Amino acid sequence: MAAAKPPLFVAETVTGSHVLEVKGYSVSKVQLGVGKSIDSGVFSVAGHRWILQYYPDGFNEESANHISIFVQIENPVAKAEVKARFCFSLLNHAGEPVSRYTLTSKTRIFSSTNVSWGYRTFIERKELESSYLRNDSFQIKCDLTVFKDVVRKETTLAAAPAAPPPDLQRHLGNLLASKVGGDVEFEVDGELFTAHRTEFQWNQRLRRITVTYDYASTTWRPGCSGACSTSSTPTPVMAQHLLVAADRYDLQRLKLICQDMLRSSMDVSIAATTLVLAEQHGCQGLKAACFQFLRAPGNLKAAMATDDGFQHLRSCSQ
Repeated sequence: MAAAKPPLFVAETVTGSHVLEVKGYSVSKVQLGVGKSIDSGVFSVAGHRWILQYYPDGFNEESANHISIFVQIENPVAKAEVKARFCFSLLNHAGEPVSRYTLTSKTRIFSSTNVSWGYRTFIERKELESSYLRNDSFQIKCDLTVFKDVVRKETTLAAAPAAPPPDLQRHLGNLLASKVGGDVEFEVDGELFTAHRTEFQWNQRLRRITVTYDYASTTWRPGCSGACSTSSTPTPVMAQHLLVAADRYDLQRLKLICQDMLRSSMDVSIAATTLVLAEQHGCQGLKAACFQFLRAPGNLKAAMATDDGFQHLRSCSQ
């Protein structure tokens, strides 16, 4: 059965970019003046139309010695708000961003009352003219990320393979045929058969057989402690130890049951250790479930904060 998890609320984003190429910089500087802009062509991101505004003589008197650059939403819908984050990069002669002049904004709200955002003092004109002009031209790139509505997403871990039905009869038959560990013999029509005393005890008092956990040695051993009880559910940690034992003794049905139990009880306290066990014992479905859980927002950070969580996760990445 698939393990249901709390829903995720994901803020979806759409990203686009546009390059403004300014040719004839010296002419634009002389002709326009302070507060006058040149607009780029229109480009579309997330269904909205945008333009870049370039002020060769600055946005106002305070920024008159600088280049100003803004991004503006075209024809905004009345009373509607668009959340976006932008990054302006001055490109060098090779078309690569200049790190010193790569500026990323906080999330801004564009609306009919705030149609544009940007930087009034993006770069000093003197610096631009001495280092970044080529043939009286330069380029500025804008990377624009628009935040769409928050979407509720139900998260369900993929269903695990169903455990096969019990196959105790075949296992006991194989044990009888192998004669390994036989401790009793009986004769039928003159033919000797080797058997196991325990098989007779199981057949007579099967309900008294149980499995006892030895906390001192962290191993599982067969025992006889009265009728089996189903009043207590094994904890995830117990399921992890059982998984190790099931893999060691090739008990495939028990191994699948343990994997399903760990998947259904997955949380940050066991995610890291369960991922390590899944890697060590070839449990690919359980491993995929761990990664799916850790990809959810906040889960990876929380798992790494648990005792030895970081070390466990690092061991899986090596």
